[in-house]
Formats: sequence, structure tokens, C-alpha cells
Amino acid sequence: MESIPYGRQNITAADIEAVVAVLRSDFLTQGPTVPDFERAVADRVHARHAVAVNSATSALHAACLAMGLGAGDIIWTSPISFVASANCGLYCGARVDFVDIDRETFNLCPEALARKLAQAERKSALPKIVVVVHMAGQPCNLQAIHTLSRRYGFRIIEDASHAIGASYRGNAIGNCEFSDATVFSFHPVKIITTGEGGMVLTNDPELARKAALFRSHGVTRDKRQMIREPDGPWYYEQLELGFNYRMTDIQAALGLSQLRRLDDSVEARHRLAKRYAELLAGLPVSVPVQRSDVRSAFHLYVIRLQLDRIDRSRREVFEAMRADGIGVNVHYIPIYAQPYYERMDIQRADFPQSEAYYREAISLPMFPTLSSVQQDRVAASLRSALIS
Repeated sequence: MESIPYGRQNITAADIEAVVAVLRSDFLTQGPTVPDFERAVADRVHARHAVAVNSATSALHAACLAMGLGAGDIIWTSPISFVASANCGLYCGARVDFVDIDRETFNLCPEALARKLAQAERKSALPKIVVVVHMAGQPCNLQAIHTLSRRYGFRIIEDASHAIGASYRGNAIGNCEFSDATVFSFHPVKIITTGEGGMVLTNDPELARKAALFRSHGVTRDKRQMIREPDGPWYYEQLELGFNYRMTDIQAALGLSQLRRLDDSVEARHRLAKRYAELLAGLPVSVPVQRSDVRSAFHLYVIRLQLDRIDRSRREVFEAMRADGIGVNVHYIPIYAQPYYERMDIQRADFPQSEAYYREAISLPMFPTLSSVQQDRVAASLRSALIS
């Protein structure tokens, strides 16, 4: 029987035709399609500026650089995320620390953040940037975190790698009402894909200008930004030590095509989430809780095992389902538990909710083309794994 992955890209004939059209055009990279894609995403989420790059990791790094993060600075983020949410700070020479999560949403907890900020203020060790992660596609409590940023003077980056198509209080994630910048991911298993790719959204024109500069070697051909008078039409200047983080027109064409199906994709994920909740009712698991003021993009469907009600470990359940051909996964190992981060002497006891989450979490397959028959197989496999 065919195995069911935890995520899968959905490529249509229209997507293929869009990419082929670029392949037949005069531009494969740095042509008109990238700015078209940037404008389309910015318009979709009601942000003023968008900077497309080759990955969400690059987008996080470029946003940190554009905010002036550097040696001697501190950046905080959620430990329950992919390592890129923290690595972006290390790339800039900053010191990284973490804030525990909320038990129900798996997002950075505003109450834990408030306590940690009060302690950091007494030690003169406040963060310059807090990267908030919309885990699994569910927006975090942005207004509460924004209120704290006003009091303590830190900037906010939304790591919305899971959350394009989600909304907070009726407004699209990415509009940056409560943040300085938002980052999207277009990896193949995400809500929409460009193969690999990412984007920085912001309402700050200077932040957008700097992010665009850092994505392309720190080089500009814009006379308005130049230090010297050009000595010919070929003239360009390197103003910063930038990187080659550019997105290609090929990728942008795929993204533009996929963006047209964003609402349909998120709606399909909601139908699957609703059906999962029905199928799993009565089992010793906790299904995702969605706050009333948000609409999740449901990039992931993470359940938590009620280990006090079963006689099996998370590993035993995981391996039993994998043996059934169900591609369950775990998102994520706490970042501070990685060998690289253990050198930083971060105390795991400071993160009780993250530790509990990691003991209990399993991601079930979630992608728009998941069929009812496949979903039934997933539920049956989980039921069998829990009671065997």
C-alpha cells in the first residue's frame, strides 16, 4: 500500500505552463516576474513592501541585517520552531535566547515573554529583536507581544513560514500591523511553493530597501543610493557586505500561479482539520485548538498524545504508524536541545511547556490533496497504535 507523506506539494498544469512561459522568455532571473510576484503577495496581505529571496532562512537573515542586528545584540525566539528562526541571529553575531510556549497554541507565550523581559530589564539584557513564530500556521497573540515591544523597545519579526493565508483579528498575516517585518516560506511542503523561496514583507520603506540590498551582494545600480557620481552607464556600487539571496523568475512564476489557489488551499486544509477532529474524537490525544481571533493556515496538523492515558511512548506510536506507511513527523525538536545550541548553557528546565510539547507531539499528514480514504487510514493507524 502506498505510503502517505506528512506533506506534499500540489503542482498543476497551470503551474507548469507558467514556468515554461518564463523558460521561453528573455529572462530566467532578475527579470519582470520577481517584482510581479512581490507586488502580488504584498497586495494579497496588504503590506506596502515585499522583497523576494531564495529561502525563508535568507529572508530572516536579511530582515535581521536590515534592522541592524549585530555583535553585542540579543535576539529571542520560540524554541518550538525550525532552527532557522534562531540561526538568523547567530548569522549576525548576536546572542540567541528563547521564550517558552503557550500550551494550547504552541506559540511563544506572551506571559512568559513579559516575565522574561522584566528579568532582562533588571540585568540590562533586553533583546533587540523578538522573532515570533506562527507555529503550524496559527497566528500568535500579536497584539499582546506588540504592546510589550512598545514598553521594552524591541523590534518584532513574524516568522510566518507556516502562515501565508492565515489571519489575525480579521486581517491577513503579513500586513505587519503589529510587527516590523513578516517572513514567508515557499518551500515545497508549505501552503504555496516556488520550489525553494521566501519573502520579507514590511511597511517600512527603509527596511525594505536594506533587505533588497542585502539579498544581492549589497550592490546597487540605483543612482539615488550611490555614494559617488557614476562614471558611466555601467556603473554600480557595493554599499554593504551582502549575499546572493536572489529569487529567480522561474521560481516567481511558479509562486504567482500557486498564489491564485491560496484561498482554496487553506480552505481545503480547514476541511481536513475539521474531519480529523471528528475522526479522532474519543482518542487519548489533544487536537489543535484555534483561538477565536485567528484563522490558522493549517500548514501542520499537530496532535499531542495524552501519555497518562496510554501505555505507549510517543516513539512507539510514531514507529507503529511509520510501519503502517503513515508519514508522521515531529515538528520540532526544541532548538535549545540541538548539540550546537547546548554549548550556550541554556537551561531546559526554563522551558517546561516546550519540554512537555516535545514529549507528546506528532504531526499527522496534512496537505490539500489528502483524500478521505487516506485520512481514514491515518486515523485507523493512530487508533491501532494507541491501543495496541
